[in-house]
Amino acid sequence: MHDLGLIITITGSFTAALLLGYLTHRLGMSSIVGYLLAGIVVGTHTPGFVANQGMAEQFAEIGVILLMFGVGLQFHVKELLDVRRVAVPGAVCQSAVATLLSCLLAKWLGWSWSAGIVFGFAVSVASTVVLLRVLVDNNELHTPTGHISVGWLVVEDIFTVFLLVILPIFFGSGVAGSDSLPLAIGLSVVKIALLVALTLFVGSRLIPRLLWHVAATRSRELFTLTVLVLALGIAVGSAKLFGVSMALGAFLAGMVVRQSDFSFRAASEALPMRDAFAVLFFVSVGMLFNPAYLMEEPGLVLATLVIILVGKPLAALAIVLVLGYAPRVALSIAIALAQIGEFSFILATVGRDLGVLGEGGANTLVAAAIISISLNPLLYRLIGPLEKRARHWRLWRMLDERARLRTAGSADDGGNHVPTSRDRAIVVGYGPTGRTLARLLNENGIDPVIVEMNLHTVRQLNADGMSAIYGDATREETLKGAGVESAVAFILTSAGMQGSDETIRLARELNPNLRIIARAAYLRDIPALRRAGADAVFSGEGEIALNMTEHMLHKLGATPEQIDRERERVRSELLGGTPAMKPLATDH
Repeated sequence: MHDLGLIITITGSFTAALLLGYLTHRLGMSSIVGYLLAGIVVGTHTPGFVANQGMAEQFAEIGVILLMFGVGLQFHVKELLDVRRVAVPGAVCQSAVATLLSCLLAKWLGWSWSAGIVFGFAVSVASTVVLLRVLVDNNELHTPTGHISVGWLVVEDIFTVFLLVILPIFFGSGVAGSDSLPLAIGLSVVKIALLVALTLFVGSRLIPRLLWHVAATRSRELFTLTVLVLALGIAVGSAKLFGVSMALGAFLAGMVVRQSDFSFRAASEALPMRDAFAVLFFVSVGMLFNPAYLMEEPGLVLATLVIILVGKPLAALAIVLVLGYAPRVALSIAIALAQIGEFSFILATVGRDLGVLGEGGANTLVAAAIISISLNPLLYRLIGPLEKRARHWRLWRMLDERARLRTAGSADDGGNHVPTSRDRAIVVGYGPTGRTLARLLNENGIDPVIVEMNLHTVRQLNADGMSAIYGDATREETLKGAGVESAVAFILTSAGMQGSDETIRLARELNPNLRIIARAAYLRDIPALRRAGADAVFSGEGEIALNMTEHMLHKLGATPEQIDRERERVRSELLGGTPAMKPLATDH
């Protein structure tokens, strides 16, 4: 009989994560809470099924690598530069406040300064997953609040990568003596510099070529496998050859792929693997938590929650207000950041492995994360009612008026001023139909964004000054990269494209106001595409029938009224009465 420990651990962990993740999602909370609770359920501290913690932690390492690879892959320098005036000082000051408060708490409990610093770093980092979910659910992602919050988290992500590099340098077992510390720091800096240079300069030339040759095979499996090998290989090589954290190597690998033409395809096809392993990461963190600890140290958990839910938000609120933003924007940012998540656990795991942070600190972080993540969406919904009451306060009105004057007098307000631009339409495919539509859209004041799987075509379009991305339109990351959330139209020009109905459904979910036009290979495909959410569907078979009908009636001497009547009858019978096209935008 084969040893089924690995399969049982994965199956049990995924099953518990699925059930509890679905339950928490239905309750309006983040699924991360469900995954952490799943870890508690399958852990050693609760009765019933017990997963193999050692195996779960191995998979959790892969989850960390892929999470950091995803951070590098989705790292937007422009997002950071747009809000740098508030995001950089805000993230730094808020992290400093949270770390200072945590250090004071740690010393009061009798912990070492090193434990307090690591604990403070972990408490200061908010969850990107939770923040994006809250912003999307409240339609705030593309507002000044969303822009600043995302930029703020970009700074925190960079700060986390930096911490993952320096923590082993200062707290590693090989640098205990003060005499050896400068030498250890110097060697580490040299190693990190070599790794960065090798990855960014050499990798930026070799990796795109490798991806190019693999993409030329048109094999999705090989492309996905290549991206995973790059992420895992560079991460492991960074640890083995340069002695730095695997997280840094994975982050650099993501940055290199991000700069290539393959970033959207890598994000859409390889990162689903990240999500699966990330679930195991959260489950493994939950397995470390002992529920009895809440009864043993309720004061520590409560004090940590005060730092997360009161200290951090007040620091963020003050910083944003001082920089001249509207009080509602400041309040929204403060509440959105009042939680901790995945990177807190990564930092805590590093601290535990270095022998700096004890089990008590790790248990406290898990408990605080579950509570803060659960409360965050509820707290965010209180912003509207609170704003209505605060409008009567003199201080609120004064700050609001100051923010309006500042916005009116500044061309660059770090995210509050969004310049107007032409409407955007996404065209999937650049064959004869796609080329014609792109030209007509451009001539009528609508910018076409081409989504293509032919890299030669994408590069040529970009060279000609047109917007084009290389990626699979059936994937969410590709559609988001094309800007589907703010587009006015989505046009599928390829007949019989595999997954057309799912693509339409996904585009409709991302932008309910989108006008979707699709092309079907056969008449029998039209109902399915309409059920998926297409506003208009055109089929080659139907159009041929319409043209032939019109031609024959004209030759037989029919009047224009008869031709129009018969055309509409054929259209209704064959195409189901495709509605007349309405304008894509009202301002052109």
